[in-house]
Amino acid sequence: MKPTDLIRFFLTALLSLWAFAAQAQLSIEITGAGANRFPVAIAAMEGESQLPRSVTEVVRADLERSGLFSLVELGPTPLSEGALPDYAYLRTRAADAVAVGSVRDMGAGRFEVRMRLYDTRQEAQLDAIVLTMTPDQYRATGHRIADVIFEKITGLKGVFSTRIAYVVKSGSNSYKLQIADSDGANAQTALNSREPIISPAWSPDGKKLAYVSFQLKKPIVYVHDLSAGIQSVVANFKGSNSAPAWSPDGQRLAVVLTKDGLSQMYTLNVDGSGLKRLATSSSIDTEPAFSHDGQWIYFTSDRGGSPQIYRISASGGRAQRVTFEGSYNVTPRPSPDGLTMTYITRSANGFQVAIMDLATKQYAVLTDSSRDESPSFAPNSRMILYATELGGRGVLSAVSSDGRIKQRLSVKAADVREPAWGPLMQ
Repeated sequence: MKPTDLIRFFLTALLSLWAFAAQAQLSIEITGAGANRFPVAIAAMEGESQLPRSVTEVVRADLERSGLFSLVELGPTPLSEGALPDYAYLRTRAADAVAVGSVRDMGAGRFEVRMRLYDTRQEAQLDAIVLTMTPDQYRATGHRIADVIFEKITGLKGVFSTRIAYVVKSGSNSYKLQIADSDGANAQTALNSREPIISPAWSPDGKKLAYVSFQLKKPIVYVHDLSAGIQSVVANFKGSNSAPAWSPDGQRLAVVLTKDGLSQMYTLNVDGSGLKRLATSSSIDTEPAFSHDGQWIYFTSDRGGSPQIYRISASGGRAQRVTFEGSYNVTPRPSPDGLTMTYITRSANGFQVAIMDLATKQYAVLTDSSRDESPSFAPNSRMILYATELGGRGVLSAVSSDGRIKQRLSVKAADVREPAWGPLMQ
């Protein structure tokens, strides 16, 4: 092969890889925003030009995507991180808060990033953070800073540093279990399979995923260590093994097995030992999910004649019905703060995401789509990620717990399903 042909070959291969990566990337479209957005200015960081990629832009994109902030444009000139901001000028720009920062080269490929957040009305510093990073950690650093700003202003934990898992189906027999940043960027493949992968569930420490894979031509529950890339069988009994859900302490899994007939719920240790039947029912019990304190397991059952949501003590006992409105309520997912539960309800408009106040049993339908499934709370209980269909293709969407903020996440030329929002990382 001639040198020019060799160069052309590598350029073609590189462009093909880039095109594949671009197609596999989740893109996010904001379709709704909060009614009262907080005006905040994020000034360009001093010294940031020495980095190949901008930390400031990651911070701005995170806050804007949340739907709770309106960004006040200050132009490309940085504001000094070491001096008090011009409060009077910022108030004329209608900025109620401003973040200023700096980047300093520490040598050996490391940089120190400083950020200060000020309240321009009270003329006071609200918070400050100092981080060190390598240039390729610019996204993680930006997410950390956005988390600090979000929490200080809203009082809720920021979730920009968290990750999401989902399954991408391409063609008739290609399934990828993907892990991405919460904004859909930086997607990595945890598992490739020619057989379906369903029901991914994050361990409470965010280091493992439990899921169901059909790679051995039957549904088997696995636990996947993400850093080691090791897949372990947890439940491979006769019949179907499905719907894994982690206990809050990460020591047990609830699963659904058909080894004794109908779908019934069991709990077992993460290594597959210690199998215990949770209840004995003459109906189908499925889709277990632990409450935030581990005291209850919410699940779907048709024991009352139609699919409804029940709960049972995590140690077993008598089941209590939770949903009474409507003839079809499935896939319960209690919120991390223990106050609400999201689920799928069927109405005249189809299958939609609903939320219930667990104390009052008041509920609301949050979406206007018709084929919603697999709802998953963000770890701050503020947003709900779910799968739906658009134009005959599976996409992910997110809706705030008050229904006001909506986002759509899609991958070009592929179906995206089975979302699971990961926990806060320590």
